[in-house]
Formats: sequence, C-alpha cells, structure tokens
Amino acid sequence: MSMFPTLDLRAAPTDHARGLIHGQGARAQVAHSVSTYARMFAGCGIGWAQACERAQAYAEVIAALSPRWLAEIQGIAEGSGQPLAAILALNCRTEILPPGLYAEAPDPALVHAALTANTALGLSDWGSDAQAEALSAAATRAHEEGECTTLCVAPPATADGHTWLAQNWDWLGRQRAALVLLKTPGPEGHTITTLTEAGMLAKIGLHEAGFGLGLNILRSVDDGARPGVPVHVLLRHLLDCGSLAQARSELDRAARLGFGAGSNIACVDASGDIACFELAPAAWAEWPAARGRVSHSNHYLSPALQAVQAPMAAALSTQSRLETSCRHGEAAHVDRARLEAFLRDTSGGYLAVCRHPDPALPPEACVESVVGVMIDATARQMWVAPGVPDTVAFQAV
Repeated sequence: MSMFPTLDLRAAPTDHARGLIHGQGARAQVAHSVSTYARMFAGCGIGWAQACERAQAYAEVIAALSPRWLAEIQGIAEGSGQPLAAILALNCRTEILPPGLYAEAPDPALVHAALTANTALGLSDWGSDAQAEALSAAATRAHEEGECTTLCVAPPATADGHTWLAQNWDWLGRQRAALVLLKTPGPEGHTITTLTEAGMLAKIGLHEAGFGLGLNILRSVDDGARPGVPVHVLLRHLLDCGSLAQARSELDRAARLGFGAGSNIACVDASGDIACFELAPAAWAEWPAARGRVSHSNHYLSPALQAVQAPMAAALSTQSRLETSCRHGEAAHVDRARLEAFLRDTSGGYLAVCRHPDPALPPEACVESVVGVMIDATARQMWVAPGVPDTVAFQAV
C-alpha cells in the first residue's frame, strides 16, 4: 500500500500561509474528512450544522492558547474551500463527540433528524444503511469495541538503548483516504513531522529535536461541557516542544484555559523520558513509566481522574488491549521487531491491538487499525504502516 500524500509547509512565510498550502494541497482529503465526520456526528444525533455551530465556540480558546493555530486553521479553510466553521469542527471532532460514545445508544429519532438535515445541506450519505435505527445499533456496536493502543519504552528496557513509541490508530477505516503527512517548521529551524487527518493541525508526530507523541481517545463525563483547548490543536502545540519537561510546562499553561475533552497523550524524548499525559476538561495527570515502560489504551489509569471516567460498555476491549501492550513491553529487551509484533498482534480477533474490519458491520461503523506508527526518538526517525499493520510494511517517513 502506498504512503499518504506529504505536504511540505516549511517554506510558508506565515501561519496562515502554512494552512493555505495544507488546504490547497489536500482539498479532496479535507472534503473527505468533512463527509466522514458529518456522517459520524449524525450517527450520534448531531447534524453537521449543529457540529459547526458548536465548533465555533472553540475559536476563542484556540486563539488564547496561541493565535498561530487559529490563523493556520483559517488558512486551511481558505485553501480547501471549506467554511471556517467546518475546519474548526474537524479540529474539535473529539470535543463534539458525546461523552457516552462508548456506552450509550443514540436516539434513533435524533439520528434520523441529523441525517435528514445533512442531506438538506447537500452532504453525501456514504453509509450503507440510511435507516436511523440500524445506523444507531451499528454505530453503538463499533464504539463499544474501542480504539487505539500505545506502548512507550525507554532505556534500559530497549535492546538498542533508544527511546521508542509505538501505537496503532484505530478509527473508521474510511478515514485512511483522508490521511496526510505534514512537514512543518518547528522552533529553531527543526522540522516537525505529523501524520494527521486532512484539515486537522496534527495527530501522531515527531519533533526533529527528539520529541514524539501519540494519542488515545478517552471519555470524561465532562467532555464538551464548555469550550476548552481541543486535543488536536493541543497536539500541534505540544509538537513545538523539544522534551517532555517542556511539554509538562505547556500542559500546565493550557490547563489554565481548560481542555475540551478527555484524551491520553503518550510522549517520549531523546533523553529517555517517557510518560502518558491524561487529560480531562478540568485537569490533567501524568501516568508515569515503570521500569522504562508505559502502556495505554482507552480508559483513565490515574487515580486522580478515574472519578470522571464516562460509563463504558462491558464489551469494550480497552482492558484486554492494555494487557496485551504491557505483555509486549515486559520483554527482556524490547527492540524494533518486538514493537512491530506488538502492533501486528491479532490475538483478540476484531477486538485485537491489530484490528481488522469486521465484515458484519456497515462502513459507517467499521472500526479498524487505520495505521500503525513507530517513533524512535533517539534516532529521530518515524515509520508508518499505511494500512492494517499485519498486512503492510512499515515505511520510513
């Protein structure tokens, strides 16, 4: 499978110009993202117009974190031909999704109304089943199965003495067609490489100074209660950091604005510092490494934040995937081969770390391992498997 389009934003003279290049170079992919999330929000009973309206409330807090990020989002909107509110909705998609995403069946009447409203806006319905009740059931089943598993390992637990991050990003398989690699300028002339959904500032990435990060979605009972820093904006903000120490400082600063929703940001740096930073709207907590290893999936681990965990369906695979990650991390000397084996682990079937799409589900509810990513913070290298990881090779980016 071929790698995703790469957009080089490093020569852009301004933040707005950087966004403009992104929007122009990924115009089709941005439109694909809009189509995907319009349908996904509708499956939660939220029409696209309603999602865009909610997203506009986040513009002020984005600008408060840094005017740069709002300027870049405005450039993406202009370059892609999308309304500013649409690009804000993409960058705030985690915050717009309801706290009960993993446990509550959406109201079929609300789903039907949202789909009808989207159709009136001219948004194509790419799903296989437009009946509200069927969509609700399928979406609920997919959401109950969870997504994303991460493993970070540092010396002396690694065979090569390097510091590594490995994760699969599990989401709607349809979004693979919307992925892009961005090469963007960081502080002091460093290059930042991020794999993200077109229209979003960042997701999984590596700062050339030796700082890398990944993402696991979490759900807090307070998600979306008020505008806070959106996680995909925060990821871009943190990618300007050259170390975990600097990231901790920036998280403290962002926390004064509040976070928009729950998430886990796994981080590594070339010094061997590794940790997971769990976010909830009102606070953040660090889940530290033990013996040079830290794993995460899709539930809060920090005792300080477990009280805000949103209800989760009993069938959710987050605990079993966490155990699988820990098992791989406990190897005597973790090396690249072990990390690839972790990301290609299919034990657990359709609920595995390496997740194949369930053919029994319609495309609007079909979650799979869209990509696998490995980051060597010491060597400043990043590899991506541009498909379900046990079916494709990891390629250097």
